[in-house]
Amino acid sequence: MRGLAPIVWMAAIYIVSDQPDIPHAPEPWVDFVIKKLLHAAAYGVLAWLWWGLLAGRDARRRALWSFCLTVAYAATDEWHQTFVPGRTGQPRDMLIDAAGALAALAWLRARAARRSGSQ
Repeated sequence: MRGLAPIVWMAAIYIVSDQPDIPHAPEPWVDFVIKKLLHAAAYGVLAWLWWGLLAGRDARRRALWSFCLTVAYAATDEWHQTFVPGRTGQPRDMLIDAAGALAALAWLRARAARRSGSQ
């Protein structure tokens, strides 16, 4: 069942990305900040789900695979948005997605290191 978690999350990202118009905050700068934080969070969650699925590997390889799978999906999602009316695929968004994944994985690796050091 755990193997479905990243797939289900990617489907949720796809559904949101497929919307031609998503709600906007009243202030443009607030809208920008909220949407970019949500980008980073969504892909941080995806990286975390891949991390959980790849249990049993050493932390470095696990993080690398989780990061690569997450960023690959981010790239395909941005490409997908170029076909959605009212949406645009932005390389900047892919970088924000990658930053969210990197932050989540750094936290997970640090947590794994603390756990292995304390036992």
